[in-house]
Amino acid sequence: MFVSISTTGTAENPASDLGFLLHKHPDKVQRFTTAHGTAHVFYPESGEHTCTAALLLEVDPAALLRHGRGKGRSGSPDLALAEYVNDRPYAASSLLAVALRTVFRSAMKGECPHRPELPGRAMPLRIVLPSVPVAGGGPELVDRLFAPLGWQVGATPVPLDESFPEWGDSRYVRLELTGTLRLADALQHLYVLLPVLDGAKHYWVAPDEVDKLLAAGQGWLADHPERAVITRRYLSRRWSLTRLAMERLALARLAEADDREAEEIDNAVPDTPEEVTAIDPTTDLTDDPSTDSGAAPSADAAATPVHPVQGSLTTEPESISESEPGRPTVTVTGTEADGEGAGRGESLAAQRRTAILAALARTGAARVLDLGCGQGELVGALLKEPRVTEVLGVDVSSRALTIAARRLRLDRMPERLASRVRLVQGALTYTDARLKGYDAAVLCEVIEHLDLPRLPALEYAVFGAARPAAVVVTTPNAEYNVRWETLPAGHLRHGDHRFEWNRAEFTAWAERVADSFGYTVAFEPVGPVDPEVGAPTQLAHFRLTEPAPTAAETAGTTATADRTTTIDTTVDRTTATDRTDAPSNDLAPEGSAHR
Repeated sequence: MFVSISTTGTAENPASDLGFLLHKHPDKVQRFTTAHGTAHVFYPESGEHTCTAALLLEVDPAALLRHGRGKGRSGSPDLALAEYVNDRPYAASSLLAVALRTVFRSAMKGECPHRPELPGRAMPLRIVLPSVPVAGGGPELVDRLFAPLGWQVGATPVPLDESFPEWGDSRYVRLELTGTLRLADALQHLYVLLPVLDGAKHYWVAPDEVDKLLAAGQGWLADHPERAVITRRYLSRRWSLTRLAMERLALARLAEADDREAEEIDNAVPDTPEEVTAIDPTTDLTDDPSTDSGAAPSADAAATPVHPVQGSLTTEPESISESEPGRPTVTVTGTEADGEGAGRGESLAAQRRTAILAALARTGAARVLDLGCGQGELVGALLKEPRVTEVLGVDVSSRALTIAARRLRLDRMPERLASRVRLVQGALTYTDARLKGYDAAVLCEVIEHLDLPRLPALEYAVFGAARPAAVVVTTPNAEYNVRWETLPAGHLRHGDHRFEWNRAEFTAWAERVADSFGYTVAFEPVGPVDPEVGAPTQLAHFRLTEPAPTAAETAGTTATADRTTTIDTTVDRTTATDRTDAPSNDLAPEGSAHR
Protein backbone atom coordinates (compact mmCIF):
# COMPACT_ATOMS: atom_id res chain seq x y z
CA MET A 1 0.00 0.00 0.00
CA PHE A 2 1.68 3.17 -1.23
CA VAL A 3 1.09 6.93 -1.39
CA SER A 4 3.40 9.70 -2.57
CA ILE A 5 3.16 13.44 -1.91
CA SER A 6 5.09 15.77 -4.20
CA THR A 7 5.54 19.53 -4.38
CA THR A 8 7.54 22.09 -6.33
CA GLY A 9 9.30 25.18 -5.09
CA THR A 10 11.59 28.12 -5.74
CA ALA A 11 14.75 29.54 -4.17
CA GLU A 12 12.59 31.64 -1.82
CA ASN A 13 10.25 28.75 -0.97
CA PRO A 14 12.19 25.53 -1.60
CA ALA A 15 10.29 22.32 -2.18
CA SER A 16 12.31 20.64 0.56
CA ASP A 17 10.20 22.58 3.11
CA LEU A 18 7.91 19.57 2.75
CA GLY A 19 10.24 17.78 5.17
CA PHE A 20 9.62 20.42 7.86
CA LEU A 21 5.86 20.10 7.42
CA LEU A 22 5.89 16.31 7.60
CA HIS A 23 8.39 16.29 10.49
CA LYS A 24 10.43 13.66 8.62
CA HIS A 25 14.04 14.26 7.54
CA PRO A 26 14.54 13.85 3.76
CA ASP A 27 17.92 12.14 4.23
CA LYS A 28 16.56 9.31 6.35
CA VAL A 29 14.38 6.26 5.82
CA GLN A 30 12.16 6.02 8.85
CA ARG A 31 10.10 3.13 10.14
CA PHE A 32 6.93 3.21 12.27
CA THR A 33 4.95 0.41 13.86
CA THR A 34 1.19 0.42 13.45
CA ALA A 35 -1.46 -1.96 14.81
CA HIS A 36 -1.62 -3.82 11.50
CA GLY A 37 1.89 -3.62 10.10
CA THR A 38 4.87 -1.40 9.48
CA ALA A 39 4.94 2.01 7.80
CA HIS A 40 8.07 3.27 6.02
CA VAL A 41 8.64 6.94 5.14
CA PHE A 42 11.29 7.93 2.60
CA TYR A 43 12.01 10.61 0.00
CA PRO A 44 12.61 9.46 -3.60
CA GLU A 45 13.71 13.05 -4.34
CA SER A 46 14.34 16.16 -2.27
CA GLY A 47 15.64 19.41 -3.69
CA GLU A 48 14.96 23.08 -4.09
CA HIS A 49 12.67 22.65 -7.09
CA THR A 50 10.99 19.29 -6.45
CA CYS A 51 10.45 17.12 -3.41
CA THR A 52 8.53 13.85 -3.01
CA ALA A 53 7.72 12.06 0.23
CA ALA A 54 6.41 8.51 0.14
CA LEU A 55 4.69 6.29 2.68
CA LEU A 56 4.79 2.52 2.17
CA LEU A 57 2.57 0.46 4.47
CA GLU A 58 3.34 -3.22 4.84
CA VAL A 59 0.23 -4.87 6.23
CA ASP A 60 0.56 -8.01 8.31
CA PRO A 61 -2.40 -10.26 7.34
CA ALA A 62 -2.20 -12.14 10.64
CA ALA A 63 -2.32 -8.88 12.61
CA LEU A 64 -5.21 -7.71 10.47
CA LEU A 65 -7.11 -10.88 11.32
CA ARG A 66 -6.31 -10.56 15.03
CA HIS A 67 -7.22 -6.89 15.37
CA GLY A 68 -9.79 -6.45 12.60
CA ARG A 69 -13.52 -6.93 12.91
CA GLY A 70 -13.53 -9.69 10.31
CA LYS A 71 -16.89 -10.92 9.17
CA GLY A 72 -18.91 -9.09 11.79
CA ARG A 73 -21.58 -6.47 11.15
CA SER A 74 -20.42 -3.95 8.52
CA GLY A 75 -17.17 -5.91 8.16
CA SER A 76 -14.83 -5.42 5.25
CA PRO A 77 -16.24 -7.19 2.19
CA ASP A 78 -12.78 -8.52 1.37
CA LEU A 79 -12.24 -9.99 4.82
CA ALA A 80 -15.72 -11.50 4.75
CA LEU A 81 -14.81 -13.21 1.47
CA ALA A 82 -11.32 -14.39 2.43
CA GLU A 83 -9.71 -13.84 5.81
CA TYR A 84 -6.13 -14.40 4.69
CA VAL A 85 -6.15 -13.71 0.94
CA ASN A 86 -7.51 -10.25 0.18
CA ASP A 87 -6.60 -6.85 -1.22
CA ARG A 88 -6.01 -5.12 2.14
CA PRO A 89 -2.20 -5.10 1.91
CA TYR A 90 -2.28 -3.47 -1.52
CA ALA A 91 -5.33 -1.19 -1.84
CA ALA A 92 -5.56 2.23 -0.17
CA SER A 93 -8.25 1.91 2.50
CA SER A 94 -8.92 2.79 6.12
CA LEU A 95 -5.63 1.01 6.94
CA LEU A 96 -3.70 3.65 5.00
CA ALA A 97 -5.85 6.44 6.47
CA VAL A 98 -4.97 5.35 10.01
CA ALA A 99 -1.29 5.04 9.04
CA LEU A 100 -1.32 8.60 7.68
CA ARG A 101 -2.73 9.89 10.96
CA THR A 102 -0.22 7.85 12.98
CA VAL A 103 2.85 8.85 11.00
CA PHE A 104 1.93 12.42 10.05
CA ARG A 105 -0.13 13.41 13.11
CA SER A 106 1.59 16.78 13.62
CA ALA A 107 1.33 17.63 9.93
CA MET A 108 -2.40 16.87 9.96
CA LYS A 109 -2.80 19.24 12.91
CA GLY A 110 -0.90 21.99 11.08
CA GLU A 111 1.90 22.09 13.64
CA CYS A 112 5.48 23.06 12.75
CA PRO A 113 7.39 24.60 15.69
CA HIS A 114 10.63 25.06 13.70
CA ARG A 115 8.91 26.88 10.82
CA PRO A 116 5.55 28.12 12.18
CA GLU A 117 4.80 30.08 9.01
CA LEU A 118 4.74 26.97 6.81
CA PRO A 119 1.48 25.21 7.86
CA GLY A 120 -0.70 28.14 6.84
CA ARG A 121 0.83 28.38 3.37
CA ALA A 122 -0.88 26.77 0.39
CA MET A 123 1.58 24.89 -1.79
CA PRO A 124 1.37 23.05 -5.11
CA LEU A 125 0.75 19.40 -4.31
CA ARG A 126 0.57 16.19 -6.32
CA ILE A 127 -0.67 13.08 -4.53
CA VAL A 128 -0.54 9.66 -6.20
CA LEU A 129 -2.14 6.43 -4.99
CA PRO A 130 -1.63 3.50 -7.39
CA SER A 131 -4.60 1.44 -6.20
CA VAL A 132 -7.73 2.85 -4.56
CA PRO A 133 -10.84 0.64 -4.19
CA VAL A 134 -14.11 2.38 -5.06
CA ALA A 135 -17.23 0.63 -3.82
CA GLY A 136 -19.86 1.84 -6.27
CA GLY A 137 -19.73 5.03 -8.30
CA GLY A 138 -16.38 4.46 -10.00
CA PRO A 139 -14.26 7.42 -11.15
CA GLU A 140 -17.34 9.66 -11.07
CA LEU A 141 -17.65 9.23 -7.29
CA VAL A 142 -13.95 10.03 -6.85
CA ASP A 143 -14.44 13.26 -8.76
CA ARG A 144 -17.55 14.20 -6.78
CA LEU A 145 -15.68 13.76 -3.52
CA PHE A 146 -12.37 15.48 -4.28
CA ALA A 147 -13.16 18.13 -6.93
CA PRO A 148 -15.24 20.40 -4.61
CA LEU A 149 -12.21 20.58 -2.30
CA GLY A 150 -10.05 22.25 -4.94
CA TRP A 151 -8.39 19.17 -6.42
CA GLN A 152 -7.91 18.36 -10.08
CA VAL A 153 -8.79 14.69 -10.12
CA GLY A 154 -7.31 11.97 -12.29
CA ALA A 155 -9.01 8.64 -11.57
CA THR A 156 -7.95 5.99 -14.06
CA PRO A 157 -9.77 2.64 -13.81
CA VAL A 158 -7.53 -0.39 -13.39
CA PRO A 159 -8.50 -3.24 -15.78
CA LEU A 160 -9.25 -6.65 -14.34
CA ASP A 161 -6.59 -8.11 -16.60
CA GLU A 162 -4.60 -6.14 -19.14
CA SER A 163 -4.31 -9.24 -21.28
CA PHE A 164 -8.09 -9.57 -21.49
CA PRO A 165 -9.53 -6.06 -21.92
CA GLU A 166 -12.93 -7.54 -22.73
CA TRP A 167 -13.22 -8.47 -19.06
CA GLY A 168 -13.64 -4.80 -18.28
CA ASP A 169 -12.42 -2.69 -15.40
CA SER A 170 -11.98 -3.63 -11.76
CA ARG A 171 -13.31 -1.60 -8.84
CA TYR A 172 -9.86 -0.05 -8.38
CA VAL A 173 -8.58 3.24 -9.77
CA ARG A 174 -5.20 4.87 -10.00
CA LEU A 175 -5.76 8.19 -8.27
CA GLU A 176 -3.76 11.34 -8.95
CA LEU A 177 -4.69 14.59 -7.20
CA THR A 178 -3.16 17.95 -8.06
CA GLY A 179 -3.93 21.29 -6.50
CA THR A 180 -2.66 24.20 -4.42
CA LEU A 181 -3.69 23.55 -0.84
CA ARG A 182 -2.37 23.51 2.70
CA LEU A 183 -0.68 20.19 3.42
CA ALA A 184 -2.75 19.72 6.59
CA ASP A 185 -5.95 20.04 4.56
CA ALA A 186 -4.71 17.56 1.96
CA LEU A 187 -3.94 14.96 4.62
CA GLN A 188 -7.32 15.47 6.29
CA HIS A 189 -9.03 14.95 2.93
CA LEU A 190 -7.23 11.63 2.47
CA TYR A 191 -7.90 10.54 6.03
CA VAL A 192 -11.67 10.98 5.62
CA LEU A 193 -12.21 10.10 1.97
CA LEU A 194 -10.11 6.95 1.55
CA PRO A 195 -12.42 4.83 3.75
CA VAL A 196 -15.40 6.58 2.15
CA LEU A 197 -14.30 5.39 -1.30
CA ASP A 198 -13.58 1.90 -0.03
CA GLY A 199 -16.96 1.74 1.69
CA ALA A 200 -15.61 -0.28 4.64
CA LYS A 201 -13.35 -0.02 7.67
CA HIS A 202 -10.99 -2.56 9.18
CA TYR A 203 -12.21 -1.76 12.70
CA TRP A 204 -15.53 -1.45 14.47
CA VAL A 205 -17.12 1.98 14.08
CA ALA A 206 -17.86 3.26 17.59
CA PRO A 207 -19.54 6.57 18.59
CA ASP A 208 -16.15 8.29 18.89
CA GLU A 209 -15.86 8.02 15.09
CA VAL A 210 -18.28 10.94 14.88
CA ASP A 211 -15.80 13.13 16.74
CA LYS A 212 -12.96 11.96 14.49
CA LEU A 213 -14.98 12.73 11.37
CA LEU A 214 -15.97 16.22 12.51
CA ALA A 215 -12.42 17.02 13.65
CA ALA A 216 -10.89 15.92 10.34
CA GLY A 217 -13.68 17.56 8.35
CA GLN A 218 -13.51 20.90 10.13
CA GLY A 219 -13.65 23.76 7.67
CA TRP A 220 -14.74 21.74 4.62
CA LEU A 221 -17.12 18.87 5.37
CA ALA A 222 -20.10 20.98 6.47
CA ASP A 223 -20.23 22.74 3.08
CA HIS A 224 -19.33 19.74 0.92
CA PRO A 225 -22.10 18.93 -1.60
CA GLU A 226 -21.64 15.21 -0.88
CA ARG A 227 -21.46 15.51 2.90
CA ALA A 228 -24.40 13.11 3.37
CA VAL A 229 -22.65 10.42 1.31
CA ILE A 230 -19.33 11.06 3.07
CA THR A 231 -20.88 10.91 6.52
CA ARG A 232 -22.91 7.79 5.85
CA ARG A 233 -20.06 5.81 4.30
CA TYR A 234 -17.39 7.00 6.74
CA LEU A 235 -19.58 5.79 9.61
CA SER A 236 -20.21 2.45 7.88
CA ARG A 237 -23.87 3.31 7.31
CA ARG A 238 -24.70 3.24 11.00
CA TRP A 239 -27.86 5.34 11.01
CA SER A 240 -27.74 6.54 14.60
CA LEU A 241 -24.16 7.81 14.23
CA THR A 242 -24.86 9.30 10.80
CA ARG A 243 -27.83 11.23 12.13
CA LEU A 244 -25.81 12.57 15.06
CA ALA A 245 -23.00 13.67 12.75
CA MET A 246 -25.39 15.40 10.34
CA GLU A 247 -27.02 17.33 13.18
CA ARG A 248 -23.65 18.50 14.45
CA LEU A 249 -22.59 19.48 10.92
CA ALA A 250 -25.75 21.57 10.57
CA LEU A 251 -24.90 23.41 13.78
CA ALA A 252 -21.34 23.92 12.57
CA ARG A 253 -22.63 25.53 9.36
CA LEU A 254 -24.92 27.86 11.29
CA ALA A 255 -22.12 28.75 13.70
CA GLU A 256 -19.82 29.56 10.79
CA ALA A 257 -22.49 31.71 9.15
CA ASP A 258 -22.90 33.75 12.33
CA ASP A 259 -19.23 33.64 13.43
CA ARG A 260 -19.99 31.78 16.64
CA GLU A 261 -19.08 28.50 18.29
CA ALA A 262 -21.50 25.61 17.80
CA GLU A 263 -21.71 25.17 21.58
CA GLU A 264 -23.03 28.72 21.87
CA ILE A 265 -25.90 27.90 19.52
CA ASP A 266 -27.07 24.50 20.71
CA ASN A 267 -27.98 25.64 24.20
CA ALA A 268 -31.74 25.40 24.16
CA VAL A 269 -31.63 22.69 26.81
CA PRO A 270 -29.25 22.34 29.77
CA ASP A 271 -26.20 20.09 29.61
CA THR A 272 -27.02 18.41 32.93
CA PRO A 273 -29.01 15.19 32.56
CA GLU A 274 -32.57 15.37 33.72
CA GLU A 275 -35.73 13.39 33.41
CA VAL A 276 -37.75 14.17 30.30
CA THR A 277 -41.48 14.11 30.84
CA ALA A 278 -43.31 12.54 27.95
CA ILE A 279 -46.12 14.39 26.22
CA ASP A 280 -48.91 12.10 25.14
CA PRO A 281 -50.80 13.77 22.27
CA THR A 282 -53.83 11.58 23.07
CA THR A 283 -54.29 13.20 26.50
CA ASP A 284 -55.16 16.75 27.50
CA LEU A 285 -51.88 18.65 27.55
CA THR A 286 -53.17 22.12 28.22
CA ASP A 287 -54.34 21.34 31.76
CA ASP A 288 -50.98 19.89 32.87
CA PRO A 289 -48.56 22.61 33.96
CA SER A 290 -45.88 20.02 34.61
CA THR A 291 -45.38 19.58 30.89
CA ASP A 292 -44.75 23.23 30.16
CA SER A 293 -41.03 22.75 29.86
CA GLY A 294 -38.46 20.09 30.44
CA ALA A 295 -35.68 22.64 30.63
CA ALA A 296 -34.17 24.48 33.51
CA PRO A 297 -36.27 27.39 34.77
CA SER A 298 -35.21 30.98 34.53
CA ALA A 299 -33.82 32.70 37.58
CA ASP A 300 -37.18 34.07 38.55
CA ALA A 301 -39.19 31.01 37.56
CA ALA A 302 -40.86 30.79 40.94
CA ALA A 303 -41.76 34.46 41.07
CA THR A 304 -45.31 35.45 41.91
CA PRO A 305 -47.05 38.79 41.50
CA VAL A 306 -46.84 41.25 44.37
CA HIS A 307 -50.63 41.17 44.51
CA PRO A 308 -53.03 39.00 42.58
CA VAL A 309 -55.21 40.62 39.97
CA GLN A 310 -58.11 38.76 38.39
CA GLY A 311 -56.67 35.48 39.63
CA SER A 312 -53.11 34.35 40.20
CA LEU A 313 -50.28 32.73 38.28
CA THR A 314 -48.87 29.44 39.52
CA THR A 315 -45.47 29.91 37.87
CA GLU A 316 -43.36 32.58 36.31
CA PRO A 317 -44.12 32.99 32.61
CA GLU A 318 -40.88 31.66 31.17
CA SER A 319 -39.72 28.33 32.57
CA ILE A 320 -37.47 27.80 29.62
CA SER A 321 -33.87 27.22 28.74
CA GLU A 322 -31.63 29.87 27.37
CA SER A 323 -31.04 30.47 23.68
CA GLU A 324 -28.28 32.23 21.84
CA PRO A 325 -28.76 35.79 20.56
CA GLY A 326 -30.12 35.93 17.09
CA ARG A 327 -31.31 32.32 17.22
CA PRO A 328 -34.89 31.76 18.30
CA THR A 329 -34.17 28.28 19.53
CA VAL A 330 -36.64 27.92 22.36
CA THR A 331 -40.33 28.33 22.68
CA VAL A 332 -42.47 28.42 25.75
CA THR A 333 -45.38 27.01 23.86
CA GLY A 334 -47.90 28.20 26.36
CA THR A 335 -51.26 29.86 26.23
CA GLU A 336 -53.53 32.42 27.71
CA ALA A 337 -56.93 31.52 28.98
CA ASP A 338 -58.64 34.87 28.44
CA GLY A 339 -59.29 35.04 32.17
CA GLU A 340 -60.58 31.47 32.55
CA GLY A 341 -57.25 29.91 33.47
CA ALA A 342 -56.70 32.28 36.36
CA GLY A 343 -59.51 30.75 38.28
CA ARG A 344 -58.06 27.27 37.88
CA GLY A 345 -54.56 28.31 38.97
CA GLU A 346 -53.32 27.54 35.45
CA SER A 347 -49.67 28.40 34.67
CA LEU A 348 -49.01 31.32 32.38
CA ALA A 349 -47.35 28.96 29.89
CA ALA A 350 -50.55 26.90 29.78
CA GLN A 351 -52.63 30.05 29.40
CA ARG A 352 -50.48 31.16 26.48
CA ARG A 353 -50.97 27.79 24.84
CA THR A 354 -54.73 28.00 25.22
CA ALA A 355 -54.77 31.52 23.73
CA ILE A 356 -52.66 30.42 20.74
CA LEU A 357 -54.91 27.44 20.06
CA ALA A 358 -57.97 29.69 20.26
CA ALA A 359 -56.45 32.19 17.83
CA LEU A 360 -55.57 29.41 15.38
CA ALA A 361 -59.06 27.96 15.69
CA ARG A 362 -60.55 31.31 14.64
CA THR A 363 -58.56 31.15 11.40
CA GLY A 364 -59.44 27.53 10.72
CA ALA A 365 -55.75 26.76 10.12
CA ALA A 366 -55.08 23.11 9.23
CA ARG A 367 -51.33 23.27 8.47
CA VAL A 368 -49.38 25.02 11.21
CA LEU A 369 -45.76 26.05 11.76
CA ASP A 370 -44.37 26.13 15.32
CA LEU A 371 -41.34 28.36 14.83
CA GLY A 372 -38.90 27.89 17.68
CA CYS A 373 -40.69 24.73 18.82
CA GLY A 374 -38.23 23.97 21.62
CA GLN A 375 -39.20 20.77 23.39
CA GLY A 376 -42.52 20.33 21.65
CA GLU A 377 -45.24 21.40 24.09
CA LEU A 378 -47.27 23.33 21.51
CA VAL A 379 -46.65 20.65 18.89
CA GLY A 380 -48.23 18.10 21.21
CA ALA A 381 -51.21 20.38 21.84
CA LEU A 382 -51.73 20.97 18.13
CA LEU A 383 -51.72 17.24 17.39
CA LYS A 384 -54.77 16.86 19.62
CA GLU A 385 -56.74 19.29 17.45
CA PRO A 386 -58.73 17.23 14.87
CA ARG A 387 -58.74 20.28 12.58
CA VAL A 388 -54.92 20.34 12.33
CA THR A 389 -53.66 18.01 9.59
CA GLU A 390 -49.96 18.93 9.66
CA VAL A 391 -47.58 20.44 12.21
CA LEU A 392 -44.02 21.46 11.33
CA GLY A 393 -41.85 22.24 14.35
CA VAL A 394 -38.68 24.22 13.63
CA ASP A 395 -35.79 24.80 16.01
CA VAL A 396 -32.08 25.44 15.62
CA SER A 397 -31.15 23.19 18.54
CA SER A 398 -30.72 19.51 17.72
CA ARG A 399 -30.79 18.72 21.43
CA ALA A 400 -34.15 20.41 21.85
CA LEU A 401 -35.52 18.53 18.83
CA THR A 402 -34.30 15.22 20.20
CA ILE A 403 -35.99 15.90 23.53
CA ALA A 404 -39.15 17.00 21.70
CA ALA A 405 -39.20 13.71 19.79
CA ARG A 406 -38.86 11.79 23.05
CA ARG A 407 -41.49 13.85 24.85
CA LEU A 408 -43.93 13.39 21.97
CA ARG A 409 -43.12 9.65 21.82
CA LEU A 410 -42.68 9.88 18.06
CA ASP A 411 -41.11 6.43 17.94
CA ARG A 412 -44.27 4.88 19.42
CA MET A 413 -46.83 7.20 17.87
CA PRO A 414 -49.49 5.57 15.66
CA GLU A 415 -48.59 5.89 12.00
CA ARG A 416 -51.64 7.99 11.16
CA LEU A 417 -50.82 10.49 13.91
CA ALA A 418 -47.09 10.47 13.15
CA SER A 419 -47.77 11.39 9.53
CA ARG A 420 -49.11 14.75 10.75
CA VAL A 421 -45.90 15.96 12.45
CA ARG A 422 -42.34 16.80 11.46
CA LEU A 423 -39.51 18.29 13.49
CA VAL A 424 -36.81 20.03 11.47
CA GLN A 425 -33.68 21.98 12.21
CA GLY A 426 -33.50 25.55 10.95
CA ALA A 427 -32.80 29.17 11.88
CA LEU A 428 -35.65 31.65 11.72
CA THR A 429 -33.45 34.53 10.60
CA TYR A 430 -32.90 32.86 7.21
CA THR A 431 -35.42 32.17 4.48
CA ASP A 432 -36.40 28.54 4.15
CA ALA A 433 -38.53 27.10 1.36
CA ARG A 434 -39.79 24.37 3.70
CA LEU A 435 -41.82 27.00 5.58
CA LYS A 436 -43.87 28.15 2.61
CA GLY A 437 -47.48 27.20 1.99
CA TYR A 438 -48.74 26.88 5.58
CA ASP A 439 -52.01 28.24 6.90
CA ALA A 440 -50.54 29.67 10.09
CA ALA A 441 -47.30 30.17 11.99
CA VAL A 442 -46.68 30.63 15.71
CA LEU A 443 -43.84 32.60 17.29
CA CYS A 444 -44.41 31.96 20.98
CA GLU A 445 -41.95 33.78 23.27
CA VAL A 446 -39.34 33.88 20.48
CA ILE A 447 -38.75 37.42 19.25
CA GLU A 448 -37.37 38.67 22.58
CA HIS A 449 -34.47 36.19 22.25
CA LEU A 450 -33.13 38.02 19.18
CA ASP A 451 -30.83 41.02 19.14
CA LEU A 452 -32.87 43.92 17.82
CA PRO A 453 -30.67 44.41 14.70
CA ARG A 454 -31.52 40.82 13.66
CA LEU A 455 -35.25 41.18 14.10
CA PRO A 456 -35.83 42.49 10.54
CA ALA A 457 -34.28 39.27 9.20
CA LEU A 458 -36.87 37.21 11.08
CA GLU A 459 -39.63 39.55 9.92
CA TYR A 460 -38.73 38.99 6.29
CA ALA A 461 -38.15 35.23 6.66
CA VAL A 462 -41.56 34.71 8.27
CA PHE A 463 -43.84 37.46 6.92
CA GLY A 464 -42.11 38.09 3.59
CA ALA A 465 -40.76 34.73 2.42
CA ALA A 466 -42.76 32.01 4.22
CA ARG A 467 -45.87 34.22 4.18
CA PRO A 468 -48.47 32.10 6.02
CA ALA A 469 -52.09 33.24 5.98
CA ALA A 470 -51.94 33.92 9.74
CA VAL A 471 -49.17 34.51 12.28
CA VAL A 472 -49.58 34.45 16.06
CA VAL A 473 -46.86 36.18 18.10
CA THR A 474 -46.58 36.28 21.88
CA THR A 475 -43.99 38.16 23.94
CA PRO A 476 -43.66 39.37 27.56
CA ASN A 477 -45.24 42.65 28.61
CA ALA A 478 -42.40 44.58 30.28
CA GLU A 479 -44.85 46.74 32.20
CA TYR A 480 -46.06 43.73 34.15
CA ASN A 481 -42.56 42.96 35.50
CA VAL A 482 -43.18 45.17 38.54
CA ARG A 483 -45.76 42.60 39.68
CA TRP A 484 -43.09 39.87 40.08
CA GLU A 485 -41.83 40.35 43.62
CA THR A 486 -38.65 38.25 43.10
CA LEU A 487 -37.68 40.05 39.88
CA PRO A 488 -35.23 42.89 40.67
CA ALA A 489 -36.07 46.27 39.24
CA GLY A 490 -34.68 46.78 35.76
CA HIS A 491 -34.09 43.05 35.18
CA LEU A 492 -35.61 41.01 32.34
CA ARG A 493 -37.62 37.89 33.02
CA HIS A 494 -35.06 35.56 31.46
CA GLY A 495 -31.29 35.72 31.23
CA ASP A 496 -31.34 35.28 27.45
CA HIS A 497 -33.92 37.98 26.68
CA ARG A 498 -32.41 40.74 24.54
CA PHE A 499 -35.33 43.06 25.15
CA GLU A 500 -38.83 43.15 26.61
CA TRP A 501 -41.35 45.56 25.15
CA ASN A 502 -44.12 47.45 26.84
CA ARG A 503 -47.54 47.42 25.22
CA ALA A 504 -46.97 50.55 23.16
CA GLU A 505 -43.66 49.30 21.78
CA PHE A 506 -45.09 45.89 20.85
CA THR A 507 -48.11 47.51 19.21
CA ALA A 508 -45.89 49.85 17.18
CA TRP A 509 -43.68 46.96 16.01
CA ALA A 510 -46.60 44.72 15.09
CA GLU A 511 -48.42 47.46 13.18
CA ARG A 512 -45.25 48.32 11.25
CA VAL A 513 -44.72 44.66 10.28
CA ALA A 514 -48.37 44.28 9.27
CA ASP A 515 -48.13 47.43 7.16
CA SER A 516 -44.90 46.33 5.48
CA PHE A 517 -46.00 42.84 4.49
CA GLY A 518 -49.71 43.17 3.80
CA TYR A 519 -51.24 41.88 7.06
CA THR A 520 -53.80 43.18 9.50
CA VAL A 521 -53.12 42.77 13.20
CA ALA A 522 -55.23 42.49 16.33
CA PHE A 523 -54.07 42.37 19.95
CA GLU A 524 -55.25 40.58 23.07
CA PRO A 525 -53.91 40.12 26.61
CA VAL A 526 -52.71 36.77 27.95
CA GLY A 527 -53.07 35.96 31.64
CA PRO A 528 -54.53 38.00 34.51
CA VAL A 529 -55.08 41.63 33.53
CA ASP A 530 -53.85 44.30 35.93
CA PRO A 531 -55.74 47.61 35.47
CA GLU A 532 -52.48 49.56 35.73
CA VAL A 533 -49.88 47.48 33.89
CA GLY A 534 -51.94 45.11 31.77
CA ALA A 535 -51.45 41.34 31.34
CA PRO A 536 -48.12 39.51 31.77
CA THR A 537 -48.05 38.38 28.13
CA GLN A 538 -49.21 40.20 25.02
CA LEU A 539 -50.42 38.47 21.85
CA ALA A 540 -50.60 39.79 18.30
CA HIS A 541 -52.69 37.96 15.69
CA PHE A 542 -51.69 38.80 12.09
CA ARG A 543 -53.88 37.97 9.09
CA LEU A 544 -52.75 38.19 5.49
CA THR A 545 -54.75 40.62 3.34
CA GLU A 546 -52.49 41.50 0.39
CA PRO A 547 -50.32 39.72 -2.18
CA ALA A 548 -46.62 39.38 -1.40
CA PRO A 549 -44.78 42.72 -1.74
CA THR A 550 -42.25 43.13 -4.52
CA ALA A 551 -38.53 42.95 -3.92
CA ALA A 552 -38.27 46.72 -4.25
CA GLU A 553 -40.98 47.24 -1.65
CA THR A 554 -39.26 45.03 0.89
CA ALA A 555 -35.66 46.03 0.10
CA GLY A 556 -35.38 48.18 3.20
CA THR A 557 -36.84 45.50 5.41
CA THR A 558 -34.74 42.59 4.12
CA ALA A 559 -31.30 44.11 4.38
CA THR A 560 -30.24 41.91 7.25
CA ALA A 561 -32.05 38.88 5.87
CA ASP A 562 -30.05 38.67 2.65
CA ARG A 563 -27.12 36.77 4.03
CA THR A 564 -27.05 33.00 3.98
CA THR A 565 -29.62 30.30 3.79
CA THR A 566 -31.49 27.98 6.07
CA ILE A 567 -29.36 25.57 8.02
CA ASP A 568 -30.25 21.93 7.68
CA THR A 569 -28.41 18.69 7.42
CA THR A 570 -28.85 18.29 3.69
CA VAL A 571 -29.00 21.81 2.17
CA ASP A 572 -26.04 23.92 1.06
CA ARG A 573 -25.47 27.46 2.18
CA THR A 574 -26.67 29.99 -0.43
CA THR A 575 -28.06 33.47 -0.51
CA ALA A 576 -31.29 34.22 1.30
CA THR A 577 -33.42 33.90 -1.80
CA ASP A 578 -36.23 31.37 -1.60
CA ARG A 579 -35.20 27.75 -2.08
CA THR A 580 -37.45 25.21 -3.72
CA ASP A 581 -35.02 22.31 -3.63
CA ALA A 582 -34.42 22.17 0.12
CA PRO A 583 -35.06 18.64 1.36
CA SER A 584 -36.32 18.20 4.88
CA ASN A 585 -34.00 17.39 7.75
CA ASP A 586 -36.99 15.94 9.51
CA LEU A 587 -37.35 13.84 12.58
CA ALA A 588 -40.66 12.36 11.49
CA PRO A 589 -41.15 8.61 11.94
CA GLU A 590 -39.11 6.40 9.65
CA GLY A 591 -38.09 3.75 12.13
CA SER A 592 -35.65 5.82 14.15
CA ALA A 593 -35.70 5.53 17.90
CA HIS A 594 -35.61 9.33 18.10
CA ARG A 595 -38.73 9.86 16.03
